[in-house]
Amino acid sequence: MLPVLVHLTFTSLWSQLLLYALAAGTVGYVVFNGWRSAEGALDARTGTRAPVSSQDRLLRAVGYGLVGAVLAWFALRYSLPPGAFPGAQGEGIPVHTYGLLLALGFTTAVTVAGRLAQDEWRTLALKDGAWVDVEGPKKREQLMDMTVWILLGGIGGSRLLFVLVNWQDYARDWTQVFSLGGGLVFYGGLMGASVAAFVFARMNGLDFWRLADVCIPTVSLGQCLGRLGCFSAGCCWGDVAPAHAATAVHFPGSGVAQDLLGGLGNTSSLAYSSQLQDTRYVVEATGEIFHYAAPGAVRISDWVAQQGHTLGLYPTQLFESVGQVVLFVGLLYARRYRRFHGHVLALWLMAYAVLRSTVELFRGDVERGTLHGLLQSLGAGELASAVPLEAWYNVSTSQFISLCMFTFGAVLLAQKGRRRESEAASLGPTPSAA
Repeated sequence: MLPVLVHLTFTSLWSQLLLYALAAGTVGYVVFNGWRSAEGALDARTGTRAPVSSQDRLLRAVGYGLVGAVLAWFALRYSLPPGAFPGAQGEGIPVHTYGLLLALGFTTAVTVAGRLAQDEWRTLALKDGAWVDVEGPKKREQLMDMTVWILLGGIGGSRLLFVLVNWQDYARDWTQVFSLGGGLVFYGGLMGASVAAFVFARMNGLDFWRLADVCIPTVSLGQCLGRLGCFSAGCCWGDVAPAHAATAVHFPGSGVAQDLLGGLGNTSSLAYSSQLQDTRYVVEATGEIFHYAAPGAVRISDWVAQQGHTLGLYPTQLFESVGQVVLFVGLLYARRYRRFHGHVLALWLMAYAVLRSTVELFRGDVERGTLHGLLQSLGAGELASAVPLEAWYNVSTSQFISLCMFTFGAVLLAQKGRRRESEAASLGPTPSAA
């Protein structure tokens, strides 16, 4: 496990100049993309766009450039040492494996979704004696524009749900909601990205259900890589496994975790940091956890402090990663047989709900929202004690959302399927050729 691949520092003059050049080049590339991807005004009556004017391109380029310049300013201020940039913090750039895999997953998902969108809306027309796809590339460009909306909506939604689930931690100081610390929740990101995609589809005259069928399989593709990032950071970890379990993994502490070059870093896995504060007791041979000093049990915090790594845990991150690959491949195959727009989306909602609920049964991170934690945060201590952390009925927030999501997918599948059958019946039998 590599929480940090490498930590880049910019103490020398040449490295600082290189970072300045990289920031300037990135902003320039963002401006160019804004200029290149500009579109004319949309005519709501005809659904067509006016020719792109120089003013349209300039406004798009300026807007993109401002966003890029703000991001570059924050990056330089964070990375460069004091004296090399106004207000510099000198933190360098730690290349976290989690962030790298998350970005790779998002980029891969967007790239594949763009290709699927081009195939979905492929429309051939004869131009200059050759057949040319006149609609597919436009839809692909629209989807590329939508990724900005999805990214912002996903980050905002995932952060919002994390704060709501852990509200008892933020109620004492609400300003911590805007701090860089804290976590993100996939389901919150999914809901935020869905709202952003819906708004974008309505503004650009796209069929949201058809767009969802194109994009939703790539969510599993991106999440497959994202869960590998979770494994590298040691977050979203599993419950304690029996000592003889072949699938058990140990997440390291700060004195054990290494970077890509073999150097020891100060970053420990999140699982280790959590178990270092866990005052419960465990029987290592069986993985049983108690709230009291049972015979043969040791305090979890004492055990991990002595060993420098966690107890053997189920690699739930890898379980879900494998499941997401299977789901992605299965949905690509199912697209050939869809009967209505929204069919693939409904199948994904149901299948992922089952996958996530199953994986949650093996989760062991008590920091995630559960019924026990919710009752405690509401001040119902007696009720919370009746729902132990280890109880099977201590459902997590993700399991509750999965149940709602499965229900929505089933209703969508049933309603749209019946509507399609009724429309086909009203048309009558297809007349045979003479």
